[in-house]
Amino acid sequence: MSVMSTFFQVVGKNKLANKLALRFGMRFGAQRFVAGDKDAEAIKCVQELNNKGLLTMLNYLGEFVYTEEAAHVATQNCIKTLDIIHHNKLQSNLSIKISSLGVDISQEFCLSNLRKILNHAQKYNIFVRLEMEDYAHCQGTLDIYKTLRQEFENIGTVLQAYLYRTMDDIKDLNQYNANLRLVKGAYLESGQVAYQNKVDVDKNYMEMIKTHLLNGNYAGIASHDDKVVEEVVKFTNENNISKDQFEFQMLLGIRGDLQQKLAAQGYRVRVYVPYGIDWFGYFMRRLAERPENVSFVLKNLFKK
Repeated sequence: MSVMSTFFQVVGKNKLANKLALRFGMRFGAQRFVAGDKDAEAIKCVQELNNKGLLTMLNYLGEFVYTEEAAHVATQNCIKTLDIIHHNKLQSNLSIKISSLGVDISQEFCLSNLRKILNHAQKYNIFVRLEMEDYAHCQGTLDIYKTLRQEFENIGTVLQAYLYRTMDDIKDLNQYNANLRLVKGAYLESGQVAYQNKVDVDKNYMEMIKTHLLNGNYAGIASHDDKVVEEVVKFTNENNISKDQFEFQMLLGIRGDLQQKLAAQGYRVRVYVPYGIDWFGYFMRRLAERPENVSFVLKNLFKK
């Protein structure tokens, strides 16, 4: 990981930084990457994307809660987001973090909250994805996914290419016909569990994509890299893999040009749309991933 990545992950947890974020609000530059902190803003953002032929996945931001009360609030926010998707006829999935639903209190407590969400989503025929967080939550996320996958069809999760274990997880999850979002990874992890060299991560990323697709499972290929997109297009064409078996996934505010280009070519493109008041940690990770975004933020920070 870069020095800048380390810096922003530390700053994201800093109390002073959070106070600045509250003071400046979306002027801090986050409006490029976050739909807003209100329901109406999220609805408008998704509708605009849908009108462009793009699918979305909504995430009400929040993570790492340590009280049952906070986890119950997060659960209700997820259920409210499902209602928003259904009642506004949005073309969207729901994306959630288990750390916001009480997994650090107990796995059973978290499972109880997730079942409430999944049952509600099932009524509306909405797909729910369990996000992958830091390495400390990796095994727990997969354990929870495996448990719930035996009860629900409308659930998927995420695997990160920078972890050494990922190819073993790809093979293990094949028995569940897992719908996976495949990413490179955004959290700062040590060399004991994760590749530190970009070349190694990129190599592992393409291997996991190809293996998962050849296994016949659905893949959400999360990348803004032209080379990755080109290689996936070439690979799927050469192996007669239907466009119905995968989709390209990108973040709100990044590579809108590529999103539109792929959608025009008949590919499914899904945009990750985060919203809510707890946006600062997410925003800082976007800066750490793409340092060129820093100049954008600095230009907008002091605009009136």
